[in-house]
Amino acid sequence: MMMGFLLFMAEPQNITMIGLGGGSLAKFCYRHLPQTRILVVEINPHVIALRDEFHIPSDDDRFSVVRADGAQYVRTSASACDILMVDGYDSEGLPQSLCSQRFYDDGCALLRPGGIMVVNLQYSHEHYAIHLDRIRRSFGDSVLVAGDKDGCNSIVFARKGLGFEQIRQSAMRLPQHLDAAAATALLPALTQIAAASRLFKQQGESAGG
Repeated sequence: MMMGFLLFMAEPQNITMIGLGGGSLAKFCYRHLPQTRILVVEINPHVIALRDEFHIPSDDDRFSVVRADGAQYVRTSASACDILMVDGYDSEGLPQSLCSQRFYDDGCALLRPGGIMVVNLQYSHEHYAIHLDRIRRSFGDSVLVAGDKDGCNSIVFARKGLGFEQIRQSAMRLPQHLDAAAATALLPALTQIAAASRLFKQQGESAGG
């Protein structure tokens, strides 16, 4: 579901990921976005130490994993990105530093115009509505929310400077550079996100009319 940004930006120049985890997102992007530079920020050295066990690629000229505090990196980095993916849960849940108003403000500032922040949030979190409201404060009305298939999480897409309603529905399709297996794997999630985008646009038109 987090790969749904491909509907809106099929070939980003670079992606910054906050949180390595098992590396599934990093591996997918490395394999299927060969023109994209990928930087993964992970604070836990024990997670990084498992990268070989999880077959995470070695660092090279377009992929790297750095040990750093994600919130601090986003606040201080001078390297703007097209996509900022935030999935920084640890054993105790979502760290406060990765869901504060300042973090979302900093995330917006780090993105290039038209860039997209993708955030994984738990519906059941007691402050879910507060976190979502903070994202809206940082990005205005350009926030699209899609639930995962299990209904446990929502994936939030927040676009800098340009509303999702400005994207033509005809332009939202599976990226042509994906192989058949990747396209098949992504199709259910991308279909759901496209439906959420259509509803978002209809609601905007109703409110404006």
